[in-house]
This record gives sequence, C-alpha cells and structure tokens, in this order.
Amino acid sequence: MSLATARIQSSRGLPTRNRKPVGERTAEIILGLFPDINSGARATHKYFAKFLTVVSLVGFLALLGINTLLAQDAFTLSKLKLEAKQVADQRDAITRSIDLYAAPENLAAEAEALGMRPSETPVFLDLSTNVDTEVKRG
Repeated sequence: MSLATARIQSSRGLPTRNRKPVGERTAEIILGLFPDINSGARATHKYFAKFLTVVSLVGFLALLGINTLLAQDAFTLSKLKLEAKQVADQRDAITRSIDLYAAPENLAAEAEALGMRPSETPVFLDLSTNVDTEVKRG
C-alpha cells in the first residue's frame, strides 16, 4: 500500500487501529500474563484480620474465665478465713472455761463439796537432795 492510498483510506473514515504507543501496548501484554497481585493481597489481609480477631476474642474469653475462677477462689478464701476466725474464738472460749474449772480456788471448793479436807501438814518433795528412799516391807 502506498502512502497515497493510506491517506485516502484515513480520510474516508475507515476504522483505524487503536494507535497506542508501543510501550503501553507491550506493558499491557506483559501485565496480562501475570495475575493481579493487589486483589490477592487484599484477600489475604482480610483473612488475616479475621484470624487476628478470632484469636483476640479467644484470648479475652480465656482471660475472663481465669479471672472468674480467681474471683471465686478469693470468695472461698474469705469464707475460710472467717470460719477460721470463728473456730479460733470457740477454741479460746473453751480454753477459758477449762481454765475456770482448773483454777485452784475452784478445785478447792469442789474438793470440799466432795467431803475432802485440806492437809494440816503438807509434805513437799525435794529432788535436789540425794536421799535414799527404801521401801519398807513389813
């Protein structure tokens, strides 16, 4: 085709090919061979965000469960401390009542009520001296 024929066809309005620069067409062809990286990256980020959300929720729920168990143990501990205090108070009351019965004045009064009388000449043991004590059999 000559130059004159080409001018005539272009002036008639015949369809012409898209006249993009060669660099742009080459770039389009090469990019068409590879998949679009941005769409895959967005999908990966989306799933990663969902994964992090689920892991965070599970962690927070585990933390809540542990906190609840610790709180229950704290209530149990406070109840046990209160119970130990009550038992100690009861033990002290029992010890006071035993001491009241074991007081020398009260023992003497009980002995007299049973018909016992106090000794006129008390004898005390002295273990610091070496005295031979023989049992007389007779």
